[in-house]
Amino acid sequence: MTMSQGVLLPDPEPRPIRVPVISVDDHLIEPPDLFEGRVQTRLAERAPRIVERDDGVQYWLYEDRTYPNVGLNAVAGRRKDTWSMDPSRFDEMRPGCFDIHARVADMDINGVWASLCFPSLVAGFCGSVFSRSDDPELGLACLRAWNTWHAEVWAGTYPDRIIALQLPWLVDVEVATAEIRRNAALGFKAVSFPEFPARLGAPSIFSGGWDPFFAACEETSTVVCLHTGASGWAPLPSPDPPFELFPTLFPVNALLAAAEWLWSGVPLRFPGLAIAMSEGGIGWVPMLLDRADYVLEHSASGTESTAWPSELRPSEVLRRNFWFCTIDDPSTVELRHRIGVDHIMVESDYPHADSTWPDTQIVLEKTLGHVPEQELRMMAAANAAGLFRHPMPPVDDWRAPAQEAAPRGRS
Repeated sequence: MTMSQGVLLPDPEPRPIRVPVISVDDHLIEPPDLFEGRVQTRLAERAPRIVERDDGVQYWLYEDRTYPNVGLNAVAGRRKDTWSMDPSRFDEMRPGCFDIHARVADMDINGVWASLCFPSLVAGFCGSVFSRSDDPELGLACLRAWNTWHAEVWAGTYPDRIIALQLPWLVDVEVATAEIRRNAALGFKAVSFPEFPARLGAPSIFSGGWDPFFAACEETSTVVCLHTGASGWAPLPSPDPPFELFPTLFPVNALLAAAEWLWSGVPLRFPGLAIAMSEGGIGWVPMLLDRADYVLEHSASGTESTAWPSELRPSEVLRRNFWFCTIDDPSTVELRHRIGVDHIMVESDYPHADSTWPDTQIVLEKTLGHVPEQELRMMAAANAAGLFRHPMPPVDDWRAPAQEAAPRGRS
């Protein structure tokens, strides 16, 4: 019996499709061969590689530091009694975690037309592992290798099904800005940026130091995705919280990030900049809309440091420049018009423990199925298609021809 036979469930049946879905927050597990042939020869031996211990544990090794594939990051299709924080071997994962052909097949099962996929621990959600390399030259080479692989293999194999997401170089704003323009020409539609860059030793968003980068994103229509936890920081004031507190507070992280970005003035200086709050939920958005306007009229009145140089109210800027992502926020759906129906998107978070796979369509029906059809279709896919300039499927159920034509095997 193989390892996978002991932990993986049988393939589920394809779920009925209520409406097409574009998931704006999924993840990939980097395959072992990602860096092979993509890093300059003189640096290749020091690129990240998979190492296996005598006890069978597999992990990434990079600059003498280890990066395990944490179990809860790849639990899709596993028996729930096997879920843990322990490192997962590749043969304990569903192949859709790291193989693009298998991923598209799993998207078909789930009724997800297209997906935006963030990286895992060997890169960090915003490429922070590479940006913090001891050897910056090596780090930049690895970052570019990751982006090249993503463009050529992960997004390039099925360009209609995967939205290309790049990682930024956080060490040098000038280099990072040039990369945005270069990658836009290669088809990248988004960049995963730290929600609190100062936590990673980079210039804060209040400093103005990132303005050339944001200008390039605005110019190229590159969406700035702020994924919860990308900066390696969480609002945990106590030193000994249980694990459950961390995912409970994901929306709080997003609230803090959106508030910082709003008051930083970035969306005022770059009115065409699109900012997506990834894996942040929507429950906090109405409160921030109300509170930001109230603060401007009261607490901030007459204070030069918080002057608001715009005729737009803060809530109007939030509704113009920010997009919000929901996995399951049933209590807030009734406030969708306050948030902006055209700025709400959905996620499946495959293959993480929070994921709704393979039942994203069922969860969507339960949470949003009662809203008017046009609004449902907007939030399920059309908003994301417009934001990321991605095609919609030709028909609501596209799966049968795709499954017949899709090649199988490792990428």
